[in-house]
Amino acid sequence: MKIVALSGSKVGSKTRTAIDYVVQEINKKENDIEVTLLDLADYDIIFSDGRNYLDYEGDTAFVTRELMSADAIIIGTPIFQASIPGTLKNIFDLLPVDAFRDKITSMVLTAGSSKHYLIGEYNLKPILAYMKAQIVPSYVFIEEKDFLRGQITEDDVLFRLERLVEDTILLTKTYTTMRLEQESHYDF
Repeated sequence: MKIVALSGSKVGSKTRTAIDYVVQEINKKENDIEVTLLDLADYDIIFSDGRNYLDYEGDTAFVTRELMSADAIIIGTPIFQASIPGTLKNIFDLLPVDAFRDKITSMVLTAGSSKHYLIGEYNLKPILAYMKAQIVPSYVFIEEKDFLRGQITEDDVLFRLERLVEDTILLTKTYTTMRLEQESHYDF
């Protein structure tokens, strides 16, 4: 199983802190999971111009191909101006419409206040559904007050991150088994 943990912004550190914790939890849970951390701050991604994702080069090609080859994607995003950052939206624009078909996706959102809690429901989930993702129903929302000196300080947040990792792994295994069983009924 391959899981990509995507930190979807070029600025800030809180989302990366949360995604780092997610990666640590994945590594603790199972040995047979290949986990890749993609922090958009580390890559020079060009703007989508409508080409097939296979036609891009450099960092853009690397990031899009990693996402396309994943069985599951855990998306971490800060909330800016009551929406996801443009860098994350650009990643979605670089990929085909059905890029997340047969992939489990889950979300970790960081924000300055509780007022942005529903951005995952009303902004990110519709994009993922449009791209044919199988979405883990619950997501983790982390507020500014849950961080101190670059660390998550709230035990409940850590527990919810652990649970998100468990749910993502379980749903990925279950969905893969069901899909393979269904495909075995075909003669081709």
